[in-house]
Amino acid sequence: MAILPYSLYKCQRMDGVDKERVQRTVYEMSKGSKYFESEQRKQAFIEQKIESMRAQHAKLTASDISHFQMVADKRILELEATRDLSKFWMHVDMDAFYAAVETLENPSLKGKPLAVGGMSMICTASYEARKFGVRAAMPGFIARKLCSDLIFVPPDFKKYNHYSELTRKVFEKYDPYFIANSLDEAYLNITDVCKERGVTSGEIAEELRNAVYEVTGLTCSAGVAPNRLLAKVCSDINKPSGLFVLPNERMAVMTFISSLPIRKIGGIGKVTEHVLRDVLGISTCEEMLQNSAFICALFSTCSIDFFLSVGLGLGRTDTPQAKLRKSISSERTFSASEDEALLFRRLADISETLSNDLLKEGLKGRTLTLKLKTASFEVRTRAVSLQRYFSSGEEILNHASKLLKAELPLSVRLIGLRMSQFKDVDPMQKTLANFVIWGDASLNSTSGSNLSGSEANDKGMYHPIDDRVTYLPDDGCHQHCALYDFVGPSDSDHLSYLGHKFYTTDSVALNHRNFRPLKDEEHPSQLVIPNLAANATPYQEIDVLQTMESEDSSSSRHSEARNHEEMKKMNNHSAKVGCSREDQSFWIDGYICSICGIEIPLSFVEERQEHSDYHFAEMLQKEESMNSNSRDLVRKQRLVQKARHGRETRKKQKSSSEGGKYLPIDTFFVKSNNNF
Repeated sequence: MAILPYSLYKCQRMDGVDKERVQRTVYEMSKGSKYFESEQRKQAFIEQKIESMRAQHAKLTASDISHFQMVADKRILELEATRDLSKFWMHVDMDAFYAAVETLENPSLKGKPLAVGGMSMICTASYEARKFGVRAAMPGFIARKLCSDLIFVPPDFKKYNHYSELTRKVFEKYDPYFIANSLDEAYLNITDVCKERGVTSGEIAEELRNAVYEVTGLTCSAGVAPNRLLAKVCSDINKPSGLFVLPNERMAVMTFISSLPIRKIGGIGKVTEHVLRDVLGISTCEEMLQNSAFICALFSTCSIDFFLSVGLGLGRTDTPQAKLRKSISSERTFSASEDEALLFRRLADISETLSNDLLKEGLKGRTLTLKLKTASFEVRTRAVSLQRYFSSGEEILNHASKLLKAELPLSVRLIGLRMSQFKDVDPMQKTLANFVIWGDASLNSTSGSNLSGSEANDKGMYHPIDDRVTYLPDDGCHQHCALYDFVGPSDSDHLSYLGHKFYTTDSVALNHRNFRPLKDEEHPSQLVIPNLAANATPYQEIDVLQTMESEDSSSSRHSEARNHEEMKKMNNHSAKVGCSREDQSFWIDGYICSICGIEIPLSFVEERQEHSDYHFAEMLQKEESMNSNSRDLVRKQRLVQKARHGRETRKKQKSSSEGGKYLPIDTFFVKSNNNF
């Protein structure tokens, strides 16, 4: 079967294109390439899934169909009850935005077939180039084959951001809470402005289009409808520089949706279109309702609701509430290369871009993920997690370089970086625990000397909390570095463990006295782990508190044991971190996520990896929260124990004839002008 990776159904202004010629050219130019082989694997999986669903379809009896029809009818009534025709939503889409900006800056390009990008990949194409079948996300060498006169212009995102900001200033006048989908498109709720000014939605849309042109010199197309799903479809009908208004009437909506191809709906791609067409013969939105029983029988609950909503012409009408971002990423695609110097230069540029995006959002993260796509279209992701939060380009590049270096030599065609695990408060803010001396305070109190932070540290009395680094190696397992309140030869009896558990990849355990955070130039594979428990098994959890009991006094042992029991109860989830990511989420039947039920084919390596990363990040956040709670509990109990021990000591000192005075309060704190 021919592989058709570049669908033309959603491409704007390609109605007169010779689609057979385009698809034949794409097939011939791609045949034998690594990309072609990747598409073949995906196609094989799709065919396998279609055959499986056909078999399920054939097994349905009349009673089964009757049952599922009742289920579908009930759900359709429930969805119909949610229909809201009181809102006016507008979708604005700039016309061939990148190409239009380049033409505006260089008028000599006007009327010529233009593509923004290079021979490896195209960002967008002008309408003159689209007549030949050239489109976005198409390799440049294929585009040149389709249009020999095609002019390539390198992308300039600084310019595109500038013009995008100009358009957004216009959007804000009509809807301060507009939803920006990308640099060149946005959703606006114009309900209020229509009511306030007593004008129709079409008049507002035309006014906005004129305002955008006056400010930027660029044209845009708009669509107005009762919900966002239909508004996006409407904005594409009269492109370029056009407007389409769908009346807020149920009959008008149902008439509009009845003959609409399913491929025009956002969220239905070539794979879903292929499955619906080949299994159930569905090609239009109206046919969704006609086959509602089979949809309920063959698809998941989430898919059922989406498909039935499409058949009813329903979409979101509410303005989404602002949510905290979970990650920010930046990536670049280029010609496959093994040149390490080139790859590191690309990495430096991406690091700087990511850093700028983080600073713009005012965010800092602690988990950095490197994404690589090889020449054979294999996707790899590697991550590093720090306990402190960072956003500078230098630090991002430093950690990303270590991750990339571990993968080389390798032929790479895409590099991406993603920052996650954000915190909206200053992670470096100090707490009372940073200033309390956990050692024997009486060591220096009698001499009356006041130690600075560094001096106290040298004597083993005070040690500020160090950074903890967690490397995520190839198998997705954690290797945690220890974190102690201080490390000192004279105070080993009071060694304070902050709630972490150790995991080893060897048959030895970790010696808490010799374990330390990694240095910048070190990698987890270089660690030399001393032998402490010869019977430890791979990924065995080593209880440091239990190891320390033999060195403590009887009362200390009982207190630490109680603390450890509480920690065990609160750390059931975090104790699983040593397992691989595949243990956290596995795929039912090879393609259904066991956690959320989403369906992703086995050959969709990149999408599956990012989906697993999403659940993995959720797990890390839960672990962070639980570890924080357990550390707080241990610290509180230790403070109570220390306070009780201090009161007993002061009573003994008061009754003693040799040292009849109380310990001064500042004995327990490190005096430093920088701390307060």
